[in-house]
Amino acid sequence: MKRHTFTSEEVEQLSLSIFAKNVSKKSITYTDEFKAHFVAERQKRKYSKDIFREAGLDPDIVGAERIRSFSKKWMKRYRDKGELGLRDTRQGNSGRPRLTELSTEEKLKRAQRENELLRSELELIKKLDFAERRGNGLTKTEKFELIRRVTSRFFSVSVKRACDLLEVSPSGYYKHFSWESERIRIWREMLDEFWRDQIIEAMAYKKVPKGSRGIVMYFYNTVGIRVNRKKVQRIMRKYGLVCPIRRKNPYKMMAKATKEHRTKKNILKRSFDQGKPFKVLLTDITYMHGKNGFVGYLSTIIDGASKEVLSYCVSDNLKQDIVTKTVERMIDDYGDKLADDVIIHSDQGVHYTSPVFQNLVKGVGIVQSMSRRGNCWDNAPQESFFGHLKDEIYYETCTSVQELRLVIDDYMDYYNNERGQWKLKK
Repeated sequence: MKRHTFTSEEVEQLSLSIFAKNVSKKSITYTDEFKAHFVAERQKRKYSKDIFREAGLDPDIVGAERIRSFSKKWMKRYRDKGELGLRDTRQGNSGRPRLTELSTEEKLKRAQRENELLRSELELIKKLDFAERRGNGLTKTEKFELIRRVTSRFFSVSVKRACDLLEVSPSGYYKHFSWESERIRIWREMLDEFWRDQIIEAMAYKKVPKGSRGIVMYFYNTVGIRVNRKKVQRIMRKYGLVCPIRRKNPYKMMAKATKEHRTKKNILKRSFDQGKPFKVLLTDITYMHGKNGFVGYLSTIIDGASKEVLSYCVSDNLKQDIVTKTVERMIDDYGDKLADDVIIHSDQGVHYTSPVFQNLVKGVGIVQSMSRRGNCWDNAPQESFFGHLKDEIYYETCTSVQELRLVIDDYMDYYNNERGQWKLKK
């Protein structure tokens, strides 16, 4: 049966494969590396058509007769002479054995070729050794790219030898550079770029910086889709998307309690979430340094179970009424919802040891609890809230308490109504 000739389109498509050395309308010549790869895969009982397809050579275009002929010829040569029988020796070789001794010039050329082979092997070893001494090594993809770059030169080491040096399989190398794998890589890159744009949009939402947890909750609560956090972290690492790191608060404690002030026992003992809203109330004050020397102060009360901000007060001074107003507003809004054994927990600051504050909470039936001296972990959720708040708003540009109050009001609305909580099922 006469073999069919290739059309111009088929010649162009077959030429795209790195394993096709030369393609014409009547014939196709393959690289020595592909022949060795073909024999190795056939010995694993793999179908010839599948081997050609993985190498980017469409078996329907090549033709079943050609594939069968090549398979028979290459397997016979391999059985007779091993891998040497698969090499193309037509160029520069008449096929007759040499009877005369090599000339000095020919010996020099042969020595130069051997030197190039050794040099390419040494380059592979050096690259691998440098990566290992650096502590991370080379990934499989980086090894494949290195092999391709080195073996593409004249008189270079063979693909199989390079794969042995870098401890990767030749079949994996050929599959990595197949036409189908290249198409999948391009598609994945386009998909990553799409998610990169979505994550950038999520990080800019409400002008509030977000980490991977915040981005996952944004997609879940605002967009209405589920995204794996590991995927978000991978995309952020790949494109260098970084969330600002929380700054440490330089103000550890407020003024010590005076003699007439009394501290309370730590009744709560870090049992912040007791499975019931309006049972545990956490309160504290934080400093907020603005522009041109302006300093604002924020007092809040949050629910230990729902993490909701029940009440807050913004002021430009640290007078006693900053905490009393916070409590009074909370009682006005949620007084009928408070549990019978409700606890309000704070640090041992002067505002909370004050008789004014203690008489206020005692008068409405609220039990008071305090952290141990110098132990911020006893009021951890409240401290954590202040940390997130200062990361996620731009209060440093405020020059007055009115400007600060507008920024705080906008954030509190976002925090209570839109911002998800990772530990509360997002």
